[in-house]
Amino acid sequence: MEAVILIGIQASGKSTFYKEKFFNTHLRISNDLLKTKNREELLLEYCKKTKMSFVIDNTNVTKEIRKKYINILNDIKIPIIGYYFRTNLEQSLQWNNKRIGKENIPSVGILGTYNQLEIPSIDEGFTELFYVDTVDNSFFIKEWKNEI
Repeated sequence: MEAVILIGIQASGKSTFYKEKFFNTHLRISNDLLKTKNREELLLEYCKKTKMSFVIDNTNVTKEIRKKYINILNDIKIPIIGYYFRTNLEQSLQWNNKRIGKENIPSVGILGTYNQLEIPSIDEGFTELFYVDTVDNSFFIKEWKNEI
């Protein structure tokens, strides 16, 4: 069992990354899907009880938000792996403009999230931490080096 926390602004590729890398092995926990904190808490508890690996597919841009999840997981002593999507604001805004309906987020929302973004660090409680870069619609995972 492991927990994966995706970190990045909206339209940075997190959900697509989940589909490509974790769809067949990890349950997806997402505010977009679950809609309420109560559902999220129930699903997290279910994963803990059943030892089901999962991915938290939200923006998770502040240390405070990440700490909440890490604190919930510390009692079961499992690997907590973070993937930080290096932010290319222009690219995210372009990708967002291609979204249709409710998936399209107002640009002001993306800019607000971008302004809140705090770079993660291993000492937050992660077992491992990785960078994710997107080049030509392909993901490249790189080892964390405590620098951006």
